[in-house]
Amino acid sequence: MGKMLIILGTVLIIIGMIWTFIGKLPGDFTFKKGNVTFHFPLMTSIVVSVILSLLFLLINKFR
Repeated sequence: MGKMLIILGTVLIIIGMIWTFIGKLPGDFTFKKGNVTFHFPLMTSIVVSVILSLLFLLINKFR
């Protein structure tokens, strides 16, 4: 359990650092019309989904 928490913490730190430097990914859409702004993070959602899927796969392998 301890090793899993260390790995999870390390992965979250790396993701946070990457997210800080990249910011908005190229596949994220922002629509502005007047005072209304709509932001749809499509590529960010896909990247987060893939990372979480891989993380859960690794966690399941170590069980």
